[in-house]
Amino acid sequence: MTIDDPLTTAAERSAVRVGGSMPSGAGRRHRLDRQAVTGWLFVAPFTVLLVAFLLLPLGYAFKISLYRSTLVEGEVFAYLGNYRQAFADPEFRAGVWRVLIFGALQTPVMIGVALLGALLVDGVTSRFARLFRLAAFVPYAVPAVIGTLMWGFLYSPNTGPLSSLTNINFLTGNTILASLGNIVTWQWAGYNMIVLYAALQGLPREIYEQAKVDGAGPVQIALRIKTPMVSAAIVLVTVFTIVGTLQFFAEPFMLQPLNPGAITNDYTPNIYAYHQAFSYQQYNYSAAISFLLGAVVFVGSYIFLFVNRRRSALR
Repeated sequence: MTIDDPLTTAAERSAVRVGGSMPSGAGRRHRLDRQAVTGWLFVAPFTVLLVAFLLLPLGYAFKISLYRSTLVEGEVFAYLGNYRQAFADPEFRAGVWRVLIFGALQTPVMIGVALLGALLVDGVTSRFARLFRLAAFVPYAVPAVIGTLMWGFLYSPNTGPLSSLTNINFLTGNTILASLGNIVTWQWAGYNMIVLYAALQGLPREIYEQAKVDGAGPVQIALRIKTPMVSAAIVLVTVFTIVGTLQFFAEPFMLQPLNPGAITNDYTPNIYAYHQAFSYQQYNYSAAISFLLGAVVFVGSYIFLFVNRRRSALR
C-alpha cells in the first residue's frame, strides 16, 4: 500500500513521515472488516423493513397464487391453474386493455403538461417562479383519495358546479375515462414537472447564451436545446407514469359509488383483484391476477426503455 492509496488513514501517513512502519496486512484486513460491518449496520434497518414488508409478503402472495381453495379438499396445489384462468378471463383482459388505452392517451398529455411547466418555470427568473413551482406541486402533496373526493364533488351531476355550468355528466360511460384522466394528470403533473425542472437546472447556462448569439429564440432554445438535453429525465418520468397508470386503483375506486354502472368491479385489474379477494374471498385467484399485472407492468416498462435506449442515458 502506498501513501496515495485512499484506504490509508491520516495516522498511517503520519507514521510513514516520522519513519514508522505501515500496519501489517492483518491490521488492514481488520480495519476493512470493521468498516464493512459498520456499513451493514447502517443498511440493516432498511434491509429488515424491505424483507418484512415487501419480500416476505410477495413470497406469501406468490405461494397462495399457486393454490386453489375447494370445498371438499380445502387448499390444493393448482400449479399455474390460477394464471391460466386469468389469461382466459375476459373481465381481466378487458381491464388490462382499458388501462393500456388509458395510459396511451393520458401519459403523453401528462408528460407534455409537466415538460411545458418545467420549461416555463426554467425560463422565468422573476420572483413569482417559486410561487408557480409550489402551486404546481401542491396537487401532488394532496392525498389521492382526498383529491378524488374533491373532483367527485365537482363532477357530481346533482351538486357539482362543473355539471351545472356545462350541462355535461362527467361520470357516464362516455366521459368517465376522460374525467379520471383529468384527475390523474393534475395529481401527478406537478411531481413530474419538479423532476424535469431539476434536470433543467443542471444544464450549463453557457449553451443558452451561445444559442442566443447564433440567433435562436426562446422557443427554439426550449425545443432544440433544453428538451433533448433532459431526455433521460423525460424517459424516467415516463416510466414512472406508465407504472402508475397500470396500477390504476384509487381514483376509479373512490368514484365507483357515484356511478357503479360506469365504473364496474372489473374496471381496472387492481379493482378486479380487490373485489375477487375481499368481495368473493377468492384470495388465490386475486394473488395470481396481481402477479400477472406486475408482469404486465414490467414488460411495458421494459419495452418503453428498450425503444428509447438510444435517446437517453438510461440502459
